[in-house]
Amino acid sequence: MSTVNPRRWWALVVLAAAQFMVIMDTSIIGVALPEMQRDLGFSQGDLQWVFNAYVVAFGGLLLLGGRLSDLLGARRVFTAGWVVLIAGSVVAAAASAAWVEVVGRAVQGVGGALIAPAAMTLLMVLFSHDQKELGKALALYGAAAPAGGTAGVFLGGVFTEWLSWPWVFIIYIPIGVATLAATKVLPDVPSRRGGVDVLGAAAVTAGLALAVFAVVRAPEAGWGSTSTVLQLAGAVALLTFFVVLQRTLRAPLMPLAIWRAPGLAPANLAMTLLGAAWIPMWYFLNLYLQQVLGYGAFASGAALLPMTVLLMVFMTAVTARLLGRFGAKKLLVGGLLVLAAGLLWLSAVEPTGSFAVDVLPASLVAALGMSLAYIPGLMSAMAGAPQEQAGLASGIVNTTYQVGSALGLAALTAVATSQGAGELGNLPALTDGFSAAFTGAAALAAAGALLTALLMDRKSRDRRVASSPGTPAGADRKQEVAG
Repeated sequence: MSTVNPRRWWALVVLAAAQFMVIMDTSIIGVALPEMQRDLGFSQGDLQWVFNAYVVAFGGLLLLGGRLSDLLGARRVFTAGWVVLIAGSVVAAAASAAWVEVVGRAVQGVGGALIAPAAMTLLMVLFSHDQKELGKALALYGAAAPAGGTAGVFLGGVFTEWLSWPWVFIIYIPIGVATLAATKVLPDVPSRRGGVDVLGAAAVTAGLALAVFAVVRAPEAGWGSTSTVLQLAGAVALLTFFVVLQRTLRAPLMPLAIWRAPGLAPANLAMTLLGAAWIPMWYFLNLYLQQVLGYGAFASGAALLPMTVLLMVFMTAVTARLLGRFGAKKLLVGGLLVLAAGLLWLSAVEPTGSFAVDVLPASLVAALGMSLAYIPGLMSAMAGAPQEQAGLASGIVNTTYQVGSALGLAALTAVATSQGAGELGNLPALTDGFSAAFTGAAALAAAGALLTALLMDRKSRDRRVASSPGTPAGADRKQEVAG
């Protein structure tokens, strides 16, 4: 029988704070982007690298972070992740050139990829003795994610408006140091022997980065140009090499047999398209508010708060109850369709528009769709996997969501730029470009809904989604939601 850790709830505070900060790192930069663009000389097309450098590193290395956590000990990897995140924050805050900023963001992403899986491992070690406590801990840990997203939007506006954009990175330094000091309350999980597929992690991350680079550069170089074709071919070769490695290694990052689990592939496809639709919406909405409507950083952050608050409330208080009535598949399909409707509404933005008419109602509809789809997508991706592979399934679905976010943002940046979004100061052209991006994102969300409806098998998806039909907030469901 496992020993109950008397400091487990204090440890949960540290782990939830880590989850809060990792998620906040993807949202806090949004309203700061125009200021960073002016100071560091980013082009309109290359500005997305401030976001994607983090996402590519984070998503590409999540599985490696989980493997290192298993082998080296979760507390050691958690601590190392914070050291790396602090170092990346220092570089990003001190950057005086665009390429330095991108490097800093990538280093932050590496830190996040070490922190996130190690935190989940530590949480399971702390609370696995009692399913009721585990469900409560996972619910609180899961709630830290939307809370971090909401806080990031607000704090990004505050720091950028009244201090300067480097403060969106400086804030991680004292918090990181405090977290490192608090790691003494975390359990010391023993290490174990095993191989580490560093080559596979490098291949998948490099392949993803090269694919994003090729898509971003394609409008300028030409989709049929030699450089674009070679870059895309290189990305395919690297990703193929990763798959071959996983088939041949004794200790792969991602055992390919897991994809035989019922429903795993369609659920991950849905999460890929969800990320590809949602993240570009958030990115281009920030730019529309500041570059077209003329909002300052704080006003832009405040304008996005209704959307993020709705998202947090629904994800933590409403979606789980709706799951008990409608099931994950119906909610996922419905959420993607609602998201598509909100994005299509946003595509009607005008150069002379207003927040109340052009942004608020459409953004609330989109946020409602996201809040309905995200948790069912996570649950569906984990429901088909055997219990002993739940951690791997969780890592895969988080990776596919991040990959979808990166590729979606790259592709829709290319679409927006080709339609005029690169012409700073030309409000009609900017609006046309942003409108095209919103339309493209709506198409991706609609495609996700259609493919989910066609490919996801209801019976296999329901096998482990619920502990019972009448307990929408049961411990088993909470565990899968938070995973």
